Amino acid sequence: MAAASVVLLMGACGGGSETSTAPIPRRTAPLLTIFEAQSELFANPGRTLDLLRHLGTDDVKVFMQWNSVAPNSLSHSRPRFDATDPASYPPAAWGPYDAVIRAAAARHLGVDLALEAPAPLWATGPGVPPGTASGFLGAWEPSAKEFGLFVSAVGKRYSGHYHPTGETTPLPKVDFWSIWNEPNYGQQLAPQAIDHSTIEVSPAYYRALLGAAWGGLQQTGHGRDTVLIGEIAPRGHTLGDSPGDFSGMVPLRFIRALYCVDQTLHPLTGTAASQRGCPSSQSGSASFARDNPALFQATGFAFHPYPQAAPPNVGTAPDGLGTDYADFPQLHKLEATLDGAFSAYGSDNRLALYDTEFGYQTNPPETIARAISPALAAGYANQAEYMSWRDPRVVSWDQYLLADPTPGPSSFDTGIEFYDGKPKGTLYDAFRMPVWLPVSGAPAGHPLEVWGDVRPARYAPTRANAPQVARIQFEASNKAKFRTVKQVPITDPYGYFDTQVSFPSSGSVRIEWSYPHGETIHSRTVAITIG
Repeated sequence: MAAASVVLLMGACGGGSETSTAPIPRRTAPLLTIFEAQSELFANPGRTLDLLRHLGTDDVKVFMQWNSVAPNSLSHSRPRFDATDPASYPPAAWGPYDAVIRAAAARHLGVDLALEAPAPLWATGPGVPPGTASGFLGAWEPSAKEFGLFVSAVGKRYSGHYHPTGETTPLPKVDFWSIWNEPNYGQQLAPQAIDHSTIEVSPAYYRALLGAAWGGLQQTGHGRDTVLIGEIAPRGHTLGDSPGDFSGMVPLRFIRALYCVDQTLHPLTGTAASQRGCPSSQSGSASFARDNPALFQATGFAFHPYPQAAPPNVGTAPDGLGTDYADFPQLHKLEATLDGAFSAYGSDNRLALYDTEFGYQTNPPETIARAISPALAAGYANQAEYMSWRDPRVVSWDQYLLADPTPGPSSFDTGIEFYDGKPKGTLYDAFRMPVWLPVSGAPAGHPLEVWGDVRPARYAPTRANAPQVARIQFEASNKAKFRTVKQVPITDPYGYFDTQVSFPSSGSVRIEWSYPHGETIHSRTVAITIG
């Protein structure tokens, strides 16, 4: 699968109040919107998908945990069954996934089916450390062979031709896949490193899992599908004996070992190679790309650039410890690492980057240090989406969670709604219709760049296919009424626009748009200074 081709004329990307004279960029590649709302999708797929479509979502990401479908998943003894046959699995285990996939197809929404840990215990390795928490057991040395058989069963079931027992119509085809989740995190794949964490081993396990999954998809009619690898966590640990078995490995270190290259992005050789499951000879390196098609032919590389309370253009690493991070400020390093690894094996292919998990933890409801106000999170999220739109390699934008999870000590409250379903004010607005001004101040008579996305316009065609119109509105600092100062036709199929607007004075800016049925919505407001 060739990487997606993306083209964007780039201008400067800044912030603050200085006047910008950079040209307005023009993006020609799509920027897909992916939404993750698993609990709501399983509870009521139709209603949830209707809401997500109303908000302008393109694809929903659905996590299929291997042990949630596998028979006898808590036993260490493998059951006797044909693991490539969907009918050999408990029918009820498929039910929630079938329902979401059918409902999404009926609404013309895509499904990114993420096949991930935990593995059934009978497909894990020996030697798990004594006292390991039960939730980590399914991450320990998962069998690539068994995973490949499982992926074959999933591929057959969602090939577009499979009739479940008693069904008169086939299940819809799934053509968007993610392989594993955060393999550089020990709770998903373990052990991460051995010999006092000097030798990375999780990349070799992941490389084998990728190869098995790739084969399973290729053999079941999914050779032209979108297949994502990576799904990396943005940070990790580097001090002491970390990451050890179950902590996190910094992502660029993980990627280098995954592609069997050293810190200078040259192929590993000798003992350093063999310790990491890599070819140790020149002839082995020469065939590495051919032997690992998932690494080199995947559609894209997925990343999870969670910023943890910081603006997306500000690094989150302690001084000197974040050179191998892969959050937003380090995306150029992620791109350079992937490109260098490809070049090491004679490939000039450039993988597209898919953001498949993103969000800010908010206070309320959380009170931890990295939780910020919904209003602050709204501005940061819009800035991050603008940065994604400006990067020609990034081809998706993600919102992780619709509503916050059940309150508890381990909550991860990144939803755009509170637990009770009440919208988080401007954070909800920021997802539905983002707005960002890279520069918020200018001398009188000088225009400002206004970027935005009328996300719902994708599913709201007007009569005679006339373009949707975004209304850029201004309110003076004296709190006069908002008035429209520019109307922008929406010609991008995903609702994005970027334009220059001259404002008469200091005040506030917002975007207004109306659904064809009459409902009018607004973006969050942005303060500007003129003069």
